[in-house]
Amino acid sequence: MRTADFDLICLGSGPAGQKAAIQAAKAGFRACIVEREPLVGGSCLLSGTIPSKALREQALRYRRMQGSASSLAVELRGDAPLSALLHGVDRVIAAQDKYLLAQLTRNGVELIHGKGTFLDAQRIEVMHLDGSRRTLRAPRVVLATGSRPRHVPAIEVDHEHIVDSDSILSLPYIPRSMLVLGSGVIACEYASIFAALGCTVTMLDKAAEPLGFLDPALRTGFLGAFRAMGGEYCGGSEVGGARFDGFSQVEVQLRGGATLASDIVFAAFGRVANLDGIGLDRLGLGISPRGTVQVNERFETNIPGIFAAGDAIGPPALACAAADQGRRAALVALGLPPPALTSLVPSGVYTIPEIACVGLSQSEAAARKIDLLVGRADFSEVARAHIAGEPAGFLTLLCEPGSARVLGVQVLGEGATELVHLGQAALAAGATADFFIEQIFNFPTMTEAYRIAAFDILKQRSPALTAPRQADFARAPIRL
Repeated sequence: MRTADFDLICLGSGPAGQKAAIQAAKAGFRACIVEREPLVGGSCLLSGTIPSKALREQALRYRRMQGSASSLAVELRGDAPLSALLHGVDRVIAAQDKYLLAQLTRNGVELIHGKGTFLDAQRIEVMHLDGSRRTLRAPRVVLATGSRPRHVPAIEVDHEHIVDSDSILSLPYIPRSMLVLGSGVIACEYASIFAALGCTVTMLDKAAEPLGFLDPALRTGFLGAFRAMGGEYCGGSEVGGARFDGFSQVEVQLRGGATLASDIVFAAFGRVANLDGIGLDRLGLGISPRGTVQVNERFETNIPGIFAAGDAIGPPALACAAADQGRRAALVALGLPPPALTSLVPSGVYTIPEIACVGLSQSEAAARKIDLLVGRADFSEVARAHIAGEPAGFLTLLCEPGSARVLGVQVLGEGATELVHLGQAALAAGATADFFIEQIFNFPTMTEAYRIAAFDILKQRSPALTAPRQADFARAPIRL
């Protein structure tokens, strides 16, 4: 059996593994990535972020054409194959795979395809597809194995009638009806996408409202948009089981006796870290009660030389956060100084409409007894939103009462995941709401919403505006 020596081994080629290996290589160390899938990128590229956002884009186009083309009849055929809506996604995946491979090659990172299993803390055995084996040795390992859909005993996922987030995009056709079990990010993203495509979608969950980690205004805004597309949310629902009737419907039994039926059931119970079958039991690695790897603020595990990042360590389960964690873990592992930690990790929920946040939330402020000024801009006041056919939504600035320093930004509406970054930059710079008032924004653009929200903050600080500020306010976008 061959043995190869490296300075750093990364298990997994998702965002955390990629960035850890590349960081090590850029610092002059010999690094490799072990990946069991044929392509690079992990579930983010293969079954998650890229394919689902491609379908979302098609759903948006369909919805916009329906809403704006009064002289056209735009309809999806009932037997329209889902693959037709995913046309081109294979090219996107292939292009990303090619780019990532070139990036690894350019930086001198060796990519090793096969299943990696720990022999001990410094040795990993790789079994290749042809059955051959080799042993890799390194004093440092970054565990970046990602995650997979969480399954529960009462719901048997058959990937045909009852699907999970790995198999939902393999459906042959757009179903007429769908029951979504769960109310988290993945549940809400797919529920809104299929509702926009004309599917009758019902979400079931014990929670009173979906996306419970968000502030109430964001939850309410999403739920209103979902219902406007024909979707239904049933809170306080506890599912006891689900089974295919053998003919055309899946029946879902609720605790209490009620039964619901639909063409497809989407089991969206979140995700669980990929830690099984890789020899962790030999190491005594610290695992949390939720099944994630326990790490400290330096991404070190309880085993010297083993680090972990990305979905393997749990929330926030964002690709951008995983990439940053992987880079920092590599720097610590190699004895290099990592950059200062930042709390400015933007979150993006790719529902229809999008939701994005950065910085302090109103719920966090209330829990910490922090007073806030909240400035709001409704997208109905923004000309570009009407031009785009997306006038629903809002942007809020959360500011410190005395100084009006920006502490948080929240956006609900199309383009939210892009818009939030201007707020992130303002937070990083310690800017106040006045910053947005004094800047000149292109017209018409969605970023004008920042200026409108900033004027809302100004009115709350100084009800009697000075003459110059009144003149500025007169130049603000007119309410439509």
